[in-house]
Amino acid sequence: MDPTVKQYLAENPELAEFIRYNPIWYRYLTRNPGEIEEMKKEAKVFYGKTFPQRIQSLNSQMQMINMLIQVAKGMKD
Repeated sequence: MDPTVKQYLAENPELAEFIRYNPIWYRYLTRNPGEIEEMKKEAKVFYGKTFPQRIQSLNSQMQMINMLIQVAKGMKD
């Protein structure tokens, strides 16, 4: 693997962990170190850090809060 890619992964432990879970990226980055940007996109999807995934997470948290409020109101009555 290219030394610059190794250095980049050493500086970004989250991406290094992603590669450990998806070892095919070792092969991709060894053959073409320029694919590191593509790997970062895949890592964002893997970790749920894309904008739609964050919105979905926020939406589910809001639904949980609303449900807890309804339960609290029901116990109050």
